[in-house]
Amino acid sequence: MLSNLSLRDLAVASRVDLSLAPGMSVITGETGAGKSILVDALSLLAGGRADSGVVRQGAERGEASAEWDTSAVPAATAWLKEHELDDEGQCLLRRVVRADGGSRAFINGRPASLQQLRELAGLLIEIHGQHEHQALLERSHQLDLLDQYSKNEPEREAVATLARRWREIRAREEALRAAHAVGADEIALLEAQIAGLDQADTEPARIEALEQEHRRLSHAGELLEGLGRLEAMLEDDEGASARRALALAAQECARLASYDGELGEASALLENAQVQLDEALSILRRRREAVDLDPERLAQAESELGRLHALARKHRVPMSELAAVRAALATRLDEAASAGTRLEALDRERIAVESAWREAAATLRGRREQAALALGEEVSTLMHRLGMGGGRFEVRIEPIDGEPQASGSEQVEFLVSANAGMAPRPLRKVASGGELARISLAIKVATIALDDTPTLVFDEVDSGIGGAIAEIVGRTLHALGARRQVLCVTHLAQVAACADHHYRVEKQVREGRSESQVSALADGPRIEELARMQGGVEITPATLAAAADLRERLGTKP
Repeated sequence: MLSNLSLRDLAVASRVDLSLAPGMSVITGETGAGKSILVDALSLLAGGRADSGVVRQGAERGEASAEWDTSAVPAATAWLKEHELDDEGQCLLRRVVRADGGSRAFINGRPASLQQLRELAGLLIEIHGQHEHQALLERSHQLDLLDQYSKNEPEREAVATLARRWREIRAREEALRAAHAVGADEIALLEAQIAGLDQADTEPARIEALEQEHRRLSHAGELLEGLGRLEAMLEDDEGASARRALALAAQECARLASYDGELGEASALLENAQVQLDEALSILRRRREAVDLDPERLAQAESELGRLHALARKHRVPMSELAAVRAALATRLDEAASAGTRLEALDRERIAVESAWREAAATLRGRREQAALALGEEVSTLMHRLGMGGGRFEVRIEPIDGEPQASGSEQVEFLVSANAGMAPRPLRKVASGGELARISLAIKVATIALDDTPTLVFDEVDSGIGGAIAEIVGRTLHALGARRQVLCVTHLAQVAACADHHYRVEKQVREGRSESQVSALADGPRIEELARMQGGVEITPATLAAAADLRERLGTKP
Protein backbone atom coordinates (compact mmCIF):
# COMPACT_ATOMS: atom_id res chain seq x y z
CA MET A 1 0.00 0.00 0.00
CA LEU A 2 1.12 3.55 -0.79
CA SER A 3 1.34 5.30 2.57
CA ASN A 4 3.06 8.62 1.84
CA LEU A 5 3.62 10.84 -1.19
CA SER A 6 5.83 13.93 -1.15
CA LEU A 7 6.52 16.54 -3.82
CA ARG A 8 9.13 19.32 -3.86
CA ASP A 9 9.19 21.99 -6.58
CA LEU A 10 7.33 19.99 -9.19
CA ALA A 11 5.26 22.00 -11.71
CA VAL A 12 2.96 24.27 -9.66
CA ALA A 13 3.57 22.45 -6.38
CA SER A 14 6.36 23.79 -4.18
CA ARG A 15 5.75 21.45 -1.25
CA VAL A 16 3.18 18.68 -0.84
CA ASP A 17 3.15 15.99 1.84
CA LEU A 18 0.28 13.54 1.62
CA SER A 19 -0.56 10.60 3.89
CA LEU A 20 -2.69 7.97 2.19
CA ALA A 21 -4.85 5.15 3.53
CA PRO A 22 -6.34 1.89 2.23
CA GLY A 23 -9.55 1.85 0.26
CA MET A 24 -10.73 4.35 -2.33
CA SER A 25 -9.36 7.90 -2.30
CA VAL A 26 -10.45 10.68 -4.64
CA ILE A 27 -8.63 13.84 -5.64
CA THR A 28 -10.75 16.77 -6.77
CA GLY A 29 -10.35 20.47 -7.50
CA GLU A 30 -11.11 23.21 -9.96
CA THR A 31 -9.95 22.83 -13.54
CA GLY A 32 -6.34 23.97 -13.69
CA ALA A 33 -5.78 23.59 -9.94
CA GLY A 34 -3.17 20.90 -10.55
CA LYS A 35 -5.07 17.70 -9.74
CA SER A 36 -3.00 15.63 -12.12
CA ILE A 37 0.31 16.76 -10.58
CA LEU A 38 0.01 13.86 -8.10
CA VAL A 39 -0.46 11.40 -10.94
CA ASP A 40 2.48 12.98 -12.80
CA ALA A 41 4.64 12.56 -9.70
CA LEU A 42 3.70 8.88 -9.43
CA SER A 43 4.47 8.47 -13.14
CA LEU A 44 7.96 9.88 -12.49
CA LEU A 45 8.41 7.41 -9.64
CA ALA A 46 7.31 4.62 -11.96
CA GLY A 47 10.23 5.46 -14.29
CA GLY A 48 8.34 7.76 -16.65
CA ARG A 49 9.98 10.36 -18.86
CA ALA A 50 11.43 13.39 -17.07
CA ASP A 51 12.28 16.77 -18.57
CA SER A 52 13.05 20.24 -17.33
CA GLY A 53 9.40 21.24 -17.75
CA VAL A 54 8.39 19.33 -14.62
CA VAL A 55 10.64 21.45 -12.41
CA ARG A 56 8.99 24.45 -10.76
CA GLN A 57 10.10 27.72 -12.37
CA GLY A 58 13.04 29.22 -10.51
CA ALA A 59 13.99 25.97 -8.73
CA GLU A 60 17.24 24.11 -9.37
CA ARG A 61 15.54 20.73 -9.14
CA GLY A 62 12.24 18.99 -8.47
CA GLU A 63 11.72 15.89 -6.38
CA ALA A 64 9.06 13.23 -5.84
CA SER A 65 9.15 10.46 -3.26
CA ALA A 66 6.68 7.78 -2.21
CA GLU A 67 6.70 5.21 0.55
CA TRP A 68 5.06 1.79 0.25
CA ASP A 69 4.44 -0.88 2.81
CA THR A 70 5.53 -4.03 0.94
CA SER A 71 4.92 -6.52 3.75
CA ALA A 72 1.83 -7.78 1.89
CA VAL A 73 3.46 -7.67 -1.57
CA PRO A 74 5.68 -10.77 -1.77
CA ALA A 75 6.77 -10.10 -5.35
CA ALA A 76 8.12 -6.64 -4.43
CA THR A 77 9.74 -7.99 -1.26
CA ALA A 78 11.50 -10.72 -3.26
CA TRP A 79 12.64 -8.18 -5.86
CA LEU A 80 14.13 -5.90 -3.20
CA LYS A 81 15.98 -8.79 -1.57
CA GLU A 82 17.28 -10.05 -4.90
CA HIS A 83 18.74 -6.61 -5.67
CA GLU A 84 19.93 -6.09 -2.06
CA LEU A 85 17.70 -3.03 -1.65
CA ASP A 86 15.31 -4.37 1.03
CA ASP A 87 14.55 -2.41 4.19
CA GLU A 88 12.34 -4.42 6.59
CA GLY A 89 9.09 -4.32 4.67
CA GLN A 90 9.35 -0.66 3.67
CA CYS A 91 10.04 0.71 0.24
CA LEU A 92 10.93 4.33 -0.47
CA LEU A 93 11.10 5.42 -4.11
CA ARG A 94 12.63 8.81 -4.90
CA ARG A 95 13.20 10.65 -8.17
CA VAL A 96 15.13 13.91 -8.50
CA VAL A 97 14.85 15.94 -11.73
CA ARG A 98 17.28 18.79 -12.40
CA ALA A 99 16.34 22.02 -14.15
CA ASP A 100 18.49 20.95 -17.12
CA GLY A 101 16.35 17.82 -17.58
CA GLY A 102 18.69 15.23 -16.05
CA SER A 103 17.39 12.96 -13.32
CA ARG A 104 18.46 10.44 -10.69
CA ALA A 105 16.53 7.61 -9.03
CA PHE A 106 16.83 6.10 -5.56
CA ILE A 107 15.35 3.01 -3.90
CA ASN A 108 15.48 2.96 -0.09
CA GLY A 109 18.07 5.73 -0.18
CA ARG A 110 20.42 3.91 -2.55
CA PRO A 111 21.05 4.98 -6.17
CA ALA A 112 19.15 2.92 -8.72
CA SER A 113 18.78 2.80 -12.49
CA LEU A 114 15.57 3.83 -14.24
CA GLN A 115 15.15 0.23 -15.37
CA GLN A 116 15.25 -0.92 -11.74
CA LEU A 117 12.76 1.80 -10.81
CA ARG A 118 10.39 0.64 -13.58
CA GLU A 119 10.68 -3.01 -12.59
CA LEU A 120 9.93 -2.36 -8.93
CA ALA A 121 7.20 0.23 -9.55
CA GLY A 122 5.53 -2.25 -11.91
CA LEU A 123 4.99 -4.51 -8.89
CA LEU A 124 3.56 -1.68 -6.77
CA ILE A 125 1.40 0.60 -8.91
CA GLU A 126 -0.68 0.76 -12.08
CA ILE A 127 -1.61 4.12 -13.60
CA HIS A 128 -4.60 4.37 -15.93
CA GLY A 129 -4.92 7.69 -17.70
CA GLN A 130 -7.88 9.38 -19.30
CA HIS A 131 -6.34 8.91 -22.76
CA GLU A 132 -6.23 5.12 -22.51
CA HIS A 133 -9.69 4.89 -24.09
CA GLN A 134 -8.04 5.39 -27.48
CA ALA A 135 -5.47 2.67 -26.80
CA LEU A 136 -8.41 0.33 -26.17
CA LEU A 137 -9.34 0.67 -29.85
CA GLU A 138 -6.02 -0.83 -30.98
CA ARG A 139 -6.17 -4.55 -31.67
CA SER A 140 -2.67 -5.17 -30.29
CA HIS A 141 -3.74 -3.58 -26.99
CA GLN A 142 -6.88 -5.70 -26.97
CA LEU A 143 -4.75 -8.83 -27.34
CA ASP A 144 -2.56 -7.67 -24.43
CA LEU A 145 -5.65 -7.19 -22.24
CA LEU A 146 -6.98 -10.66 -23.10
CA ASP A 147 -3.61 -12.20 -22.20
CA GLN A 148 -3.52 -10.18 -18.99
CA TYR A 149 -6.98 -11.46 -18.14
CA SER A 150 -6.01 -15.10 -18.73
CA LYS A 151 -2.51 -14.74 -17.26
CA ASN A 152 -0.88 -16.00 -20.43
CA GLU A 153 2.57 -14.51 -19.85
CA PRO A 154 4.50 -17.86 -19.72
CA GLU A 155 2.71 -19.26 -22.79
CA ARG A 156 3.07 -16.02 -24.73
CA GLU A 157 6.78 -15.78 -23.90
CA ALA A 158 7.30 -19.37 -25.10
CA VAL A 159 5.58 -18.54 -28.40
CA ALA A 160 7.58 -15.32 -28.81
CA THR A 161 10.88 -17.11 -28.11
CA LEU A 162 10.19 -19.77 -30.75
CA ALA A 163 9.12 -17.10 -33.27
CA ARG A 164 12.37 -15.20 -32.71
CA ARG A 165 14.34 -18.42 -33.12
CA TRP A 166 12.48 -19.19 -36.36
CA ARG A 167 13.34 -15.75 -37.75
CA GLU A 168 16.99 -16.12 -36.78
CA ILE A 169 17.24 -19.45 -38.64
CA ARG A 170 15.50 -18.03 -41.71
CA ALA A 171 17.88 -15.06 -41.76
CA ARG A 172 20.85 -17.44 -41.62
CA GLU A 173 19.35 -19.49 -44.46
CA GLU A 174 18.90 -16.39 -46.62
CA ALA A 175 22.47 -15.29 -46.00
CA LEU A 176 23.77 -18.77 -46.77
CA ARG A 177 21.72 -19.00 -49.96
CA ALA A 178 23.09 -15.66 -51.11
CA ALA A 179 26.61 -16.90 -50.46
CA HIS A 180 25.85 -20.22 -52.13
CA ALA A 181 24.64 -18.43 -55.28
CA VAL A 182 28.17 -17.19 -55.93
CA GLY A 183 29.75 -20.22 -54.33
CA ALA A 184 31.61 -21.52 -57.42
CA ASP A 185 33.42 -18.25 -58.07
CA GLU A 186 34.16 -17.77 -54.40
CA ILE A 187 35.53 -21.30 -54.05
CA ALA A 188 37.89 -20.75 -57.01
CA LEU A 189 39.12 -17.48 -55.55
CA LEU A 190 39.65 -18.96 -52.09
CA GLU A 191 41.51 -21.96 -53.52
CA ALA A 192 43.83 -19.65 -55.48
CA GLN A 193 44.54 -17.52 -52.41
CA ILE A 194 45.27 -20.57 -50.27
CA ALA A 195 47.55 -22.02 -52.99
CA GLY A 196 49.52 -18.78 -53.09
CA LEU A 197 50.01 -18.94 -49.31
CA ASP A 198 50.93 -22.61 -49.44
CA GLN A 199 53.82 -21.85 -51.83
CA ALA A 200 55.50 -20.12 -48.91
CA ASP A 201 55.97 -21.49 -45.42
CA THR A 202 53.84 -19.02 -43.43
CA GLU A 203 54.25 -20.51 -39.98
CA PRO A 204 55.38 -17.74 -37.57
CA ALA A 205 58.27 -19.86 -36.19
CA ARG A 206 59.55 -20.54 -39.71
CA ILE A 207 59.34 -16.85 -40.66
CA GLU A 208 61.26 -15.84 -37.53
CA ALA A 209 63.98 -18.44 -38.23
CA LEU A 210 64.22 -17.26 -41.85
CA GLU A 211 64.64 -13.64 -40.77
CA GLN A 212 67.38 -14.62 -38.32
CA GLU A 213 69.17 -16.65 -41.01
CA HIS A 214 68.93 -13.72 -43.44
CA ARG A 215 70.44 -11.36 -40.87
CA ARG A 216 73.28 -13.81 -40.22
CA LEU A 217 74.06 -14.41 -43.90
CA SER A 218 73.87 -10.75 -44.85
CA HIS A 219 76.30 -9.87 -42.03
CA ALA A 220 78.60 -12.92 -42.36
CA GLY A 221 81.74 -10.92 -43.04
CA GLU A 222 81.15 -8.61 -40.11
CA LEU A 223 80.45 -11.62 -37.86
CA LEU A 224 83.73 -13.36 -38.85
CA GLU A 225 85.74 -10.22 -38.28
CA GLY A 226 84.09 -9.44 -34.94
CA LEU A 227 84.39 -12.97 -33.60
CA GLY A 228 88.10 -12.95 -34.47
CA ARG A 229 88.61 -9.72 -32.54
CA LEU A 230 86.76 -11.14 -29.54
CA GLU A 231 88.96 -14.24 -29.45
CA ALA A 232 92.10 -12.08 -29.62
CA MET A 233 90.82 -9.89 -26.77
CA LEU A 234 89.98 -12.85 -24.55
CA GLU A 235 92.86 -15.18 -25.38
CA ASP A 236 96.15 -13.93 -26.85
CA ASP A 237 99.31 -15.66 -25.63
CA GLU A 238 101.52 -12.95 -27.00
CA GLY A 239 99.74 -9.97 -25.47
CA ALA A 240 97.74 -8.90 -22.44
CA SER A 241 94.56 -10.96 -22.91
CA ALA A 242 91.61 -11.24 -20.56
CA ARG A 243 92.26 -14.94 -20.04
CA ARG A 244 95.91 -14.33 -19.03
CA ALA A 245 94.99 -11.46 -16.69
CA LEU A 246 92.25 -13.53 -15.08
CA ALA A 247 94.62 -16.48 -14.51
CA LEU A 248 97.19 -14.24 -12.82
CA ALA A 249 94.49 -12.64 -10.67
CA ALA A 250 93.21 -16.06 -9.58
CA GLN A 251 96.70 -17.21 -8.59
CA GLU A 252 97.38 -14.07 -6.57
CA CYS A 253 93.99 -14.23 -4.82
CA ALA A 254 94.54 -17.89 -3.93
CA ARG A 255 97.95 -17.03 -2.41
CA LEU A 256 96.50 -14.19 -0.33
CA ALA A 257 93.59 -16.36 0.78
CA SER A 258 96.10 -18.63 2.53
CA TYR A 259 96.70 -15.67 4.87
CA ASP A 260 93.11 -14.38 5.06
CA GLY A 261 90.30 -16.92 4.99
CA GLU A 262 87.75 -14.20 4.14
CA LEU A 263 89.26 -14.10 0.62
CA GLY A 264 88.27 -17.70 -0.07
CA GLU A 265 84.94 -16.70 -1.65
CA ALA A 266 86.67 -14.19 -3.97
CA SER A 267 89.20 -16.85 -4.96
CA ALA A 268 86.39 -19.30 -5.82
CA LEU A 269 84.61 -16.68 -7.92
CA LEU A 270 87.76 -15.98 -9.90
CA GLU A 271 88.20 -19.70 -10.57
CA ASN A 272 84.58 -19.89 -11.78
CA ALA A 273 85.18 -16.86 -13.99
CA GLN A 274 88.02 -18.73 -15.65
CA VAL A 275 85.69 -21.64 -16.36
CA GLN A 276 82.98 -19.35 -17.77
CA LEU A 277 85.53 -17.52 -19.90
CA ASP A 278 86.70 -20.83 -21.37
CA GLU A 279 83.05 -21.74 -22.15
CA ALA A 280 82.48 -18.37 -23.81
CA LEU A 281 85.59 -18.86 -25.93
CA SER A 282 84.36 -22.30 -26.96
CA ILE A 283 81.03 -20.83 -28.13
CA LEU A 284 82.76 -18.04 -30.04
CA ARG A 285 85.00 -20.53 -31.86
CA ARG A 286 82.06 -22.76 -32.81
CA ARG A 287 80.04 -19.81 -34.14
CA ARG A 288 83.07 -18.51 -36.12
CA GLU A 289 83.51 -21.93 -37.69
CA ALA A 290 79.74 -22.09 -38.46
CA VAL A 291 79.63 -18.72 -40.21
CA ASP A 292 79.70 -19.32 -43.92
CA LEU A 293 79.90 -16.77 -46.68
CA ASP A 294 77.16 -18.32 -48.85
CA PRO A 295 75.85 -15.84 -51.47
CA GLU A 296 73.54 -18.43 -53.01
CA ARG A 297 71.78 -19.20 -49.69
CA LEU A 298 71.55 -15.48 -48.95
CA ALA A 299 69.87 -14.89 -52.32
CA GLN A 300 67.49 -17.77 -51.62
CA ALA A 301 66.58 -16.36 -48.18
CA GLU A 302 66.02 -12.92 -49.69
CA SER A 303 63.75 -14.45 -52.31
CA GLU A 304 61.69 -16.29 -49.70
CA LEU A 305 61.35 -13.15 -47.56
CA GLY A 306 60.39 -11.12 -50.62
CA ARG A 307 57.59 -13.56 -51.40
CA LEU A 308 56.39 -13.41 -47.79
CA HIS A 309 56.46 -9.58 -47.80
CA ALA A 310 54.43 -9.56 -51.02
CA LEU A 311 51.83 -11.89 -49.51
CA ALA A 312 51.65 -9.74 -46.37
CA ARG A 313 51.03 -6.62 -48.49
CA LYS A 314 48.40 -8.44 -50.55
CA HIS A 315 46.45 -9.53 -47.50
CA ARG A 316 47.24 -6.31 -45.58
CA VAL A 317 48.63 -8.02 -42.49
CA PRO A 318 52.08 -8.40 -40.89
CA MET A 319 54.04 -11.46 -42.05
CA SER A 320 53.55 -13.05 -38.64
CA GLU A 321 49.75 -13.15 -39.27
CA LEU A 322 49.87 -14.89 -42.66
CA ALA A 323 49.23 -18.28 -41.07
CA ALA A 324 46.09 -16.91 -39.42
CA VAL A 325 44.95 -15.52 -42.77
CA ARG A 326 45.48 -18.93 -44.35
CA ALA A 327 43.40 -20.58 -41.59
CA ALA A 328 40.58 -18.04 -42.05
CA LEU A 329 40.54 -18.60 -45.81
CA ALA A 330 40.43 -22.35 -45.25
CA THR A 331 37.43 -21.91 -42.94
CA ARG A 332 35.62 -19.79 -45.53
CA LEU A 333 36.43 -22.34 -48.21
CA ASP A 334 35.02 -25.12 -46.05
CA GLU A 335 31.87 -23.08 -45.39
CA ALA A 336 31.42 -22.28 -49.07
CA ALA A 337 31.98 -25.89 -50.07
CA SER A 338 29.56 -27.19 -47.42
CA ALA A 339 26.86 -24.53 -47.95
CA GLY A 340 24.46 -27.05 -49.42
CA THR A 341 24.83 -29.43 -46.49
CA ARG A 342 24.46 -26.61 -43.98
CA LEU A 343 21.35 -25.33 -45.78
CA GLU A 344 19.78 -28.76 -45.43
CA ALA A 345 20.59 -28.80 -41.70
CA LEU A 346 19.16 -25.31 -41.21
CA ASP A 347 16.04 -26.26 -43.14
CA ARG A 348 15.49 -29.24 -40.85
CA GLU A 349 16.06 -27.06 -37.79
CA ARG A 350 13.64 -24.39 -39.05
CA ILE A 351 10.94 -26.97 -39.67
CA ALA A 352 11.40 -28.38 -36.16
CA VAL A 353 11.22 -24.91 -34.58
CA GLU A 354 8.13 -24.05 -36.61
CA SER A 355 6.47 -27.26 -35.47
CA ALA A 356 7.29 -26.41 -31.84
CA TRP A 357 5.94 -22.90 -32.38
CA ARG A 358 2.65 -24.20 -33.79
CA GLU A 359 2.26 -26.51 -30.82
CA ALA A 360 2.96 -23.68 -28.35
CA ALA A 361 0.70 -21.32 -30.31
CA ALA A 362 -2.11 -23.89 -30.20
CA THR A 363 -1.80 -24.08 -26.42
CA LEU A 364 -1.91 -20.29 -26.20
CA ARG A 365 -4.90 -20.15 -28.54
CA GLY A 366 -6.81 -22.62 -26.37
CA ARG A 367 -6.25 -20.47 -23.29
CA ARG A 368 -7.28 -17.36 -25.20
CA GLU A 369 -10.47 -18.97 -26.44
CA GLN A 370 -11.49 -19.93 -22.92
CA ALA A 371 -10.58 -16.49 -21.60
CA ALA A 372 -12.46 -14.74 -24.43
CA LEU A 373 -15.73 -16.37 -23.36
CA ALA A 374 -15.19 -15.57 -19.69
CA LEU A 375 -14.10 -11.98 -20.37
CA GLY A 376 -17.08 -11.42 -22.67
CA GLU A 377 -19.51 -12.56 -19.99
CA GLU A 378 -17.84 -10.59 -17.20
CA VAL A 379 -17.56 -7.33 -19.15
CA SER A 380 -21.17 -7.70 -20.36
CA THR A 381 -22.31 -8.01 -16.75
CA LEU A 382 -20.29 -4.94 -15.75
CA MET A 383 -21.71 -3.02 -18.72
CA HIS A 384 -25.22 -3.71 -17.43
CA ARG A 385 -24.20 -2.42 -14.00
CA LEU A 386 -22.78 0.69 -15.66
CA GLY A 387 -26.09 1.59 -17.28
CA MET A 388 -25.73 -0.20 -20.60
CA GLY A 389 -28.66 -2.59 -20.12
CA GLY A 390 -29.04 -5.02 -22.98
CA GLY A 391 -25.52 -4.34 -24.14
CA ARG A 392 -23.19 -7.18 -24.94
CA PHE A 393 -19.43 -7.54 -25.16
CA GLU A 394 -17.64 -10.23 -27.12
CA VAL A 395 -14.05 -11.10 -27.96
CA ARG A 396 -13.64 -12.41 -31.49
CA ILE A 397 -10.54 -14.50 -32.22
CA GLU A 398 -9.37 -14.60 -35.83
CA PRO A 399 -6.61 -16.96 -37.08
CA ILE A 400 -3.54 -15.53 -38.81
CA ASP A 401 -2.01 -17.48 -41.67
CA GLY A 402 1.62 -17.27 -42.59
CA GLU A 403 4.93 -17.36 -40.80
CA PRO A 404 5.28 -17.66 -37.01
CA GLN A 405 4.45 -14.46 -35.13
CA ALA A 406 5.68 -13.48 -31.68
CA SER A 407 2.10 -12.73 -30.58
CA GLY A 408 0.74 -16.14 -31.63
CA SER A 409 -1.37 -17.52 -34.43
CA GLU A 410 -4.38 -15.23 -34.03
CA GLN A 411 -5.49 -11.67 -33.53
CA VAL A 412 -8.45 -10.47 -31.49
CA GLU A 413 -11.17 -7.91 -31.99
CA PHE A 414 -13.33 -6.49 -29.20
CA LEU A 415 -16.98 -6.41 -30.32
CA VAL A 416 -19.72 -4.51 -28.56
CA SER A 417 -23.45 -4.00 -28.84
CA ALA A 418 -24.53 -0.98 -26.82
CA ASN A 419 -28.25 -1.77 -27.15
CA ALA A 420 -30.37 -4.89 -26.93
CA GLY A 421 -31.16 -6.57 -30.22
CA MET A 422 -28.17 -5.10 -32.03
CA ALA A 423 -25.47 -7.35 -33.45
CA PRO A 424 -22.05 -6.74 -31.90
CA ARG A 425 -19.69 -4.70 -34.05
CA PRO A 426 -16.01 -3.74 -33.63
CA LEU A 427 -15.53 -1.45 -30.66
CA ARG A 428 -13.56 1.04 -32.75
CA LYS A 429 -16.57 1.57 -35.03
CA VAL A 430 -19.58 1.88 -32.74
CA ALA A 431 -18.73 3.20 -29.28
CA SER A 432 -19.44 6.84 -28.42
CA GLY A 433 -17.23 8.75 -25.98
CA GLY A 434 -19.36 8.00 -22.93
CA GLU A 435 -19.91 4.39 -23.93
CA LEU A 436 -16.21 3.93 -24.56
CA ALA A 437 -15.44 5.30 -21.11
CA ARG A 438 -17.82 2.84 -19.45
CA ILE A 439 -16.69 -0.11 -21.53
CA SER A 440 -13.06 0.79 -20.81
CA LEU A 441 -13.79 0.91 -17.10
CA ALA A 442 -15.60 -2.43 -17.26
CA ILE A 443 -12.65 -4.04 -19.03
CA LYS A 444 -10.23 -2.51 -16.53
CA VAL A 445 -12.23 -3.81 -13.58
CA ALA A 446 -12.40 -7.28 -15.16
CA THR A 447 -8.71 -7.48 -16.04
CA ILE A 448 -7.28 -5.64 -13.03
CA ALA A 449 -9.20 -7.79 -10.58
CA LEU A 450 -6.98 -10.76 -11.46
CA ASP A 451 -3.76 -8.81 -10.93
CA ASP A 452 -2.04 -8.32 -7.59
CA THR A 453 -0.66 -4.80 -7.98
CA PRO A 454 -1.53 -3.14 -4.64
CA THR A 455 -2.12 0.45 -5.81
CA LEU A 456 -4.31 1.50 -8.74
CA VAL A 457 -4.43 5.07 -10.02
CA PHE A 458 -7.25 6.33 -12.27
CA ASP A 459 -6.74 9.76 -13.83
CA GLU A 460 -10.20 11.00 -14.88
CA VAL A 461 -11.14 7.66 -16.45
CA ASP A 462 -14.75 8.70 -15.76
CA SER A 463 -14.63 11.54 -18.28
CA GLY A 464 -17.55 11.57 -20.71
CA ILE A 465 -20.12 10.18 -18.28
CA GLY A 466 -22.42 11.67 -15.67
CA GLY A 467 -25.72 11.37 -13.88
CA ALA A 468 -26.81 7.96 -12.66
CA ILE A 469 -23.98 6.29 -14.57
CA ALA A 470 -21.43 8.33 -12.62
CA GLU A 471 -22.93 6.97 -9.41
CA ILE A 472 -22.58 3.41 -10.65
CA VAL A 473 -18.98 4.09 -11.70
CA GLY A 474 -18.29 5.45 -8.22
CA ARG A 475 -19.74 2.36 -6.59
CA THR A 476 -17.71 0.14 -8.93
CA LEU A 477 -14.46 1.90 -8.03
CA HIS A 478 -15.38 1.74 -4.34
CA ALA A 479 -15.94 -2.01 -4.61
CA LEU A 480 -12.53 -2.31 -6.28
CA GLY A 481 -11.07 -0.27 -3.41
CA ALA A 482 -12.23 -2.92 -0.97
CA ARG A 483 -9.63 -5.25 -2.49
CA ARG A 484 -6.97 -2.80 -3.59
CA GLN A 485 -5.86 0.73 -2.81
CA VAL A 486 -7.52 3.02 -5.39
CA LEU A 487 -6.58 6.65 -6.12
CA CYS A 488 -8.94 8.43 -8.48
CA VAL A 489 -8.71 11.93 -9.95
CA THR A 490 -12.28 12.90 -10.77
CA HIS A 491 -14.55 15.84 -11.58
CA LEU A 492 -17.76 13.97 -10.75
CA ALA A 493 -19.44 14.49 -7.39
CA GLN A 494 -21.14 11.10 -7.62
CA VAL A 495 -17.76 9.36 -7.86
CA ALA A 496 -16.19 11.50 -5.12
CA ALA A 497 -19.09 10.79 -2.75
CA CYS A 498 -18.35 7.04 -2.92
CA ALA A 499 -14.76 7.38 -1.76
CA ASP A 500 -13.41 6.45 1.65
CA HIS A 501 -11.04 9.44 1.62
CA HIS A 502 -11.22 12.80 -0.14
CA TYR A 503 -8.37 15.19 -1.05
CA ARG A 504 -8.82 18.62 -2.56
CA VAL A 505 -6.28 20.44 -4.73
CA GLU A 506 -6.39 24.25 -4.62
CA LYS A 507 -4.29 26.80 -6.43
CA GLN A 508 -3.18 29.79 -4.37
CA VAL A 509 -1.06 32.84 -5.11
CA ARG A 510 1.82 33.47 -2.74
CA GLU A 511 4.30 36.27 -3.24
CA GLY A 512 3.03 36.74 -6.78
CA ARG A 513 3.41 33.05 -7.77
CA SER A 514 0.78 30.35 -8.22
CA GLU A 515 1.11 27.33 -6.02
CA SER A 516 -1.00 24.17 -5.66
CA GLN A 517 -1.83 22.78 -2.23
CA VAL A 518 -3.38 19.42 -1.38
CA SER A 519 -5.43 18.91 1.76
CA ALA A 520 -7.38 16.00 3.23
CA LEU A 521 -11.03 16.89 3.75
CA ALA A 522 -12.93 16.18 6.93
CA ASP A 523 -16.70 15.77 6.91
CA GLY A 524 -17.72 19.45 6.74
CA PRO A 525 -15.27 20.62 4.06
CA ARG A 526 -15.98 17.45 2.14
CA ILE A 527 -19.67 18.31 1.88
CA GLU A 528 -18.71 21.80 0.72
CA GLU A 529 -16.46 20.35 -1.98
CA LEU A 530 -19.21 18.00 -3.16
CA ALA A 531 -21.58 20.98 -3.27
CA ARG A 532 -19.08 22.92 -5.35
CA MET A 533 -18.73 20.00 -7.75
CA GLN A 534 -22.55 19.76 -8.07
CA GLY A 535 -23.67 23.35 -7.82
CA GLY A 536 -21.03 25.52 -9.43
CA VAL A 537 -19.75 28.89 -8.22
CA GLU A 538 -22.46 29.81 -5.68
CA ILE A 539 -22.86 27.40 -2.80
CA THR A 540 -26.39 27.62 -1.39
CA PRO A 541 -28.11 25.78 1.45
CA ALA A 542 -29.86 23.75 -1.21
CA THR A 543 -26.65 22.60 -2.85
CA LEU A 544 -25.14 21.80 0.56
CA ALA A 545 -28.21 19.75 1.43
CA ALA A 546 -28.01 17.94 -1.90
CA ALA A 547 -24.31 17.22 -1.31
CA ALA A 548 -25.01 15.92 2.19
CA ASP A 549 -27.75 13.68 0.80
CA LEU A 550 -25.42 12.39 -1.91
CA ARG A 551 -22.73 11.59 0.61
CA GLU A 552 -25.21 9.89 2.92
CA ARG A 553 -26.55 7.71 0.11
CA LEU A 554 -23.23 6.75 -1.45
CA GLY A 555 -20.84 6.78 1.48
CA THR A 556 -20.76 7.01 5.21
CA LYS A 557 -22.91 9.68 6.88
CA PRO A 558 -21.21 13.09 7.25
